Amino acid sequence: MLRISTFRRGGVHPHDRKELSKNSPIEVLPMPSSLVVPMSQHLGAPARLVKAKGDVVQRGEMIGQASSFVSADVHSPVSGTITEVTRIRLANGASCEAVVIRPDEIQGEMFTVRHDWKSEDPKALLDTIRRMGIVGMGGATFPAHVKFAIPEGRKVEALVVNGVECEPYLTSDYRSMMERADETLEGIMILSRILSPARIVIGIEANKMDAARLLDDRAREHGYPIEVQPLKMKYPQGDEKQLIKATTGREVPSGKLPIDVGAVVCNIGTAYAIYEACVFHKPLIERVVTVSGEGIAHPRNILAPIGAKAGDLIAFAGGYSRDDVDRLVSGGPMMGFSFADEDAPVTKGTSGILALVDEPVETGVCVSCGKCVSHCPMGLMPNRMFRNIKYGNYQAALDMGLLDCKECGCCAFICPAHLPLVQGFKLGKKMGRRK
Repeated sequence: MLRISTFRRGGVHPHDRKELSKNSPIEVLPMPSSLVVPMSQHLGAPARLVKAKGDVVQRGEMIGQASSFVSADVHSPVSGTITEVTRIRLANGASCEAVVIRPDEIQGEMFTVRHDWKSEDPKALLDTIRRMGIVGMGGATFPAHVKFAIPEGRKVEALVVNGVECEPYLTSDYRSMMERADETLEGIMILSRILSPARIVIGIEANKMDAARLLDDRAREHGYPIEVQPLKMKYPQGDEKQLIKATTGREVPSGKLPIDVGAVVCNIGTAYAIYEACVFHKPLIERVVTVSGEGIAHPRNILAPIGAKAGDLIAFAGGYSRDDVDRLVSGGPMMGFSFADEDAPVTKGTSGILALVDEPVETGVCVSCGKCVSHCPMGLMPNRMFRNIKYGNYQAALDMGLLDCKECGCCAFICPAHLPLVQGFKLGKKMGRRK
């Protein structure tokens, strides 16, 4: 293995809290009485519903069809009957169309026949990924068939696989690496066949060295040309630009994409989904979710069907352990979304459901201490951008690089005044685009 690497500029190191669920193997959620499957589980246009109330659907059957270039198909996670077509609000606050499915009592075995992906050409494999509705599972949920369709004239010099999982509490990727190492590596090799990269590297944070050693050993046993790069524990190590810098030494310029420096990034969970899609022709209809936080009785990692309600997973994790649970968070505490409705469904992008306890803080005033500037991994000036947004000078904030902000939360985490910096930047982007 190589020496431990990292990105140089900025970053913070919050307590990772991974000990709560790190040793919890993946467990299968008992089938809920109903599933709520949204048509918007990906970046881009919502899928177009192709089923109606009363229709009987089979597990893996397409129920929502991609409606534009940047969109993804949606499939039924179970065999059952559509009992309702409705509109719901997702954990991220977005409203979309959804179907309610009542599962059959008996779910037959499916997706057990292996397909020889090695005999298929890259375009056929990419089309399979499209038909199976695969999206980026690290949180961005960008349709995979769009991301991995490299434009003519571009060459992939480095395929960087993101096994960092730098958000506190989350351990779903870690458990996948530990329990699905061979399958994940095969998924990476399928992607390698599509992209033909000159180099393949898996970045894994140093608090998961057992996973790094396991993947390194298995890659050597299989003869895969895959490097495993341990990375320093520093947030946001898993961001695309920081990960590329740490593993390849290349820096993605402002306004550019990873492919502009010859790199493509794939999340470790996406690699496993690609394996299932191309080997068993299994759509993305379930995913591993970390249910954790100080407010959860028995934190664990749960394999849940898409559409299971947050409350179903919380109940399976023993429910709440205390009365002072302040908020639920979908995803990680740094970039996730607070939500209040336990009926919010698991989507393709739900990496975690956290129950966090009340930690009251008082908001002060900016004293220009500069901590947010020194810890910003993008080299921005959060204090000045926030001040411009506060007084409605949105264009001035944009001119200072607001659109380069990844909303990672480093600035808010380190701010002694506890200013709502990320919320301000979200508002500034929205208002700046509108004007």
